[in-house]
Amino acid sequence: MTDSRPDIQTEADIKALVDTFYDKVNADPLLAPVFNDFAHVDWPAHLPRMYDFWSSILLHTARYSGQPFLKHIPLPINEAHFQHWLTLFFRTVDELFAGPVADEAKLRAQNIARVFEARLRPSRLSIL
Repeated sequence: MTDSRPDIQTEADIKALVDTFYDKVNADPLLAPVFNDFAHVDWPAHLPRMYDFWSSILLHTARYSGQPFLKHIPLPINEAHFQHWLTLFFRTVDELFAGPVADEAKLRAQNIARVFEARLRPSRLSIL
């Protein structure tokens, strides 16, 4: 039996991934308060940046420029938040897509979470 889910191939796929993922984040009791109550994310501005970010990584469009790590330093997040973020991201990818680019999306998300979480630990210790 073949998998009927498509792989991530187009900008529309990136938008579907990002929108579906952030719908989950906004409904999540652990993550929604970080994004909405603490960071006060401007969703109409944030989502297009995330489209550019994931398009750059997965479709090699080079549209994203920025330093996303710096925005995460002041956030009240820890390993549990990163693990939960990954769980939601993996679930979203697996619901919508299957294939090498979908696998790459999960690998990249895992690497981003690992690096951010590791880099935040010393940043937090230096401000205590």
